[in-house]
Amino acid sequence: MEKKITILPGDGIGPEVVASAVEVLQAVGKRFQHTFHIAYATIGGAAIDQHEDPLPQETIELCEQSDAILLGAVGGPKWDQNPAELRPEKGLLRIRKHFDLFSNLRPVQAVPSLIKASPLKDDLVKDVDLLIVRELTGGLYFGEPRKRTDEEALDSLVYTRPEIERIVENAFELARVRRGKLTSVDKANVLDTSRLWRQIVDEKKAQYPDVEVEHSLVDSTAMKLITNPGAYDVIVTENMFGDILSDEASVITGSLGVLPSASIRSDNFGLYEPVHGSAPELAGRGIANPAATILSVAMMLRYSFGLKEEAAEIERAVNAVFEDGYFTADLATPDSRVLTTNEWTEKVLNELDTSFVSDSIMTTYI
Repeated sequence: MEKKITILPGDGIGPEVVASAVEVLQAVGKRFQHTFHIAYATIGGAAIDQHEDPLPQETIELCEQSDAILLGAVGGPKWDQNPAELRPEKGLLRIRKHFDLFSNLRPVQAVPSLIKASPLKDDLVKDVDLLIVRELTGGLYFGEPRKRTDEEALDSLVYTRPEIERIVENAFELARVRRGKLTSVDKANVLDTSRLWRQIVDEKKAQYPDVEVEHSLVDSTAMKLITNPGAYDVIVTENMFGDILSDEASVITGSLGVLPSASIRSDNFGLYEPVHGSAPELAGRGIANPAATILSVAMMLRYSFGLKEEAAEIERAVNAVFEDGYFTADLATPDSRVLTTNEWTEKVLNELDTSFVSDSIMTTYI
């Protein structure tokens, strides 16, 4: 297989964890005889510094020529005082909207060797295996009109039927190939958009008789995610609720550093990134955890390229390194063996049983 991938290292620890993920991608390319053409571009704070734009046109054009995008992270206090249009996060919102990446997938799965790192009791965490499907290009973050004065602010929460239908159908399809249970999360006791959301879920469930469906209010879901997270299989919800619930669910496993994500559209083109932020205080110290970014590469191989065996091999290698007791500083315990970013990545590469080969990948820069 031959594919083009645009790499957006971003800010803070983004370049470091992305470098690790690219090494793993190279290793997989060599082992399974795939060619991945790689090009680098800027987004977020780095793009503001270089181009005075959080999402330069050059970056958009390069991504349009690619089959998938891998992103590190964006943001940091350096740009906190910038006007709204020159904030790093604006670049992330714009790229999602530009490429219509409407479906955000965030898997949350217990890793046996990391259960002790979770703030929850072991018996609540050990069987967790859930997937949050978040609508990503509509809702409060994109609604118009919006305004702000010193005395008043307005944000609009807008959803159309087609926007809801496509994310709900996506979630049903994912539930069908997992454990067959779908939880639709809304605030239908208060919001008209949620009432429409619930209506459409009920309409669609007739097409999926093999999927068990339940409706849940967002506040009760937030509570149950902590008290009984193992009860969930696939959770589908709107943009803001998904943003909040996925961050809450991320602590179940003990660290944001191990959670990948995918943002995809109908043709399976996608942007892949770790759930964690840019952590600028860790940048340049060689201690960042690359696991989530490496696992995001696995999601890319699975969802955008259909390479299920290759994706599973990356996931196996990452889990094997954890099971062997090797961790980065964020997961350190008194008994663990703490490695640097590069050392931990090398352990994953060793598990993949391949070596770095420079000619397995072609790289350009803009």
